Amino acid sequence: MALDYKKEGKIAIFTINRPEAMNALNVETVRELLEAMVDFRDDPKLWVGIVTGAGERAFCGGADIKDTLPFMKEHRRDPWSVPASIMRGLELWKPLIAAINGMALGGGLELALACDIRIAAENARLGTPEVNLGMIPGWGGTQRLPRAISKCQAAEILLMGKPVDAQEAYRIGLVNKVVPQAEVMATAKEWAESICQAGPLAVRAAKEAMLKGCDMTLEDGLRLENSLVAYVMGTEDFAEGTKAFVEKRKPEYKGK
Repeated sequence: MALDYKKEGKIAIFTINRPEAMNALNVETVRELLEAMVDFRDDPKLWVGIVTGAGERAFCGGADIKDTLPFMKEHRRDPWSVPASIMRGLELWKPLIAAINGMALGGGLELALACDIRIAAENARLGTPEVNLGMIPGWGGTQRLPRAISKCQAAEILLMGKPVDAQEAYRIGLVNKVVPQAEVMATAKEWAESICQAGPLAVRAAKEAMLKGCDMTLEDGLRLENSLVAYVMGTEDFAEGTKAFVEKRKPEYKGK
């Protein structure tokens, strides 16, 4: 298996397990990741996901140049023949944390960008070197990067193909936190557990409002927010959350 998929309580952990290839994404890995993500999406017991890579050198080195790129070239007139993923084609409102344990280049950075929170190891390097291969990012990098950081900083990364180190990534707002390499997964799990303390339906609604709203006018975004507020206020979790607050106790959310 090119992907390890584990469930720890309410947390799903996706580990790209190709350390001998810098955890590069071949077609098999993309397919396995899709199957695991769909299972995560549809499992009501799972509330937060963590994506990481095996070993200490790489989170993900990008698309496998010997496997995925030839496949993409062959199907370039029909790009949707490439398996769907959180990068393109799979809608997922459960929150995802990228535990960036090493280099995240090309498709690796695009995978991290498709996550909501990014924890980076001190040794991590992030970038989109595709232009140096006569290619451009094809899994959302040209679209998500300028939405995540300033356009001039995104242009520097995209057009020059030069990676940035973890501290620079933190400075420009590309990652949330930088920690020693040995603490990446522990930190990601700590953040995941923190998210699990909140109402899961509210968390998903907040993510949906945030991401969809970025592509809307403020007026349309406010309408979307209002519709999602109406939805969550009708849930059992909302009733439990407000009741627990009044009773000064910890709420017991059920995702209903």
